[in-house]
Amino acid sequence: MNCIIVDDDKLSIRVLEEFVRKTSDLHLMGSFTNAIDAINFINTHPEEVNIIFLDIEMPEMSGIDLLEVVSNPPQVIIVSSKEKYALNAFDYDVTDYLLKPVHYSRFFKAIERARRKAAQTTVDQISKDEIFIKKNSSLVRLKYDEILWIEALENYVIFNTFNDRFTIHFTMKAIEQRLPARKFTRVHRSFIVNTSSINLIEDNAIIIKTQDGPKSIPIGKSYRDKLMNDINLMAK
Repeated sequence: MNCIIVDDDKLSIRVLEEFVRKTSDLHLMGSFTNAIDAINFINTHPEEVNIIFLDIEMPEMSGIDLLEVVSNPPQVIIVSSKEKYALNAFDYDVTDYLLKPVHYSRFFKAIERARRKAAQTTVDQISKDEIFIKKNSSLVRLKYDEILWIEALENYVIFNTFNDRFTIHFTMKAIEQRLPARKFTRVHRSFIVNTSSINLIEDNAIIIKTQDGPKSIPIGKSYRDKLMNDINLMAK
């Protein structure tokens, strides 16, 4: 599993680097002392980073800020000296939360958890091409190919198909982590689109055909590069 370390404490980085070297199936792609450099690396290596070892308290951008910015992040193992951030961190579906100073036995336990999660994710992606959405008292089966886009509405998300809309109580972050990255991409803080449903990409918007005519979806500045990487782009 490819991993990166993001921590402004150089001693902590050296400890984690040694732990990674001792673990046979881990490959360190890089260590970063700030979140901004880490985000740039993740965006230029989509699908390559499997695990982020992430500190919370860092200058300029915190670890939580990084989780907010990175679209469809890989597994995250928090490594922090403060326990108080744990509850907030687990809202982002982090794999584990390690308290400094970290011992190798605890580090190895977190890696075992990451291995199991990666294996289950692979099985889910291979065997499932659908989800079930609750509508009133029933469960409606939706094929991924039927979903055109998903949008946020306060504490709800709306699944839009060609013929229907389904509203559920969920967060965009959780939805993004459950949908297959090979089909869906985050293009805005409030929008996730099925890349196969895109008809046209303008300067700052995506156009999708619907039963009621073309739908324009805004492209957030921080998501544009990721979108260009996710589509099959041929250009001079």
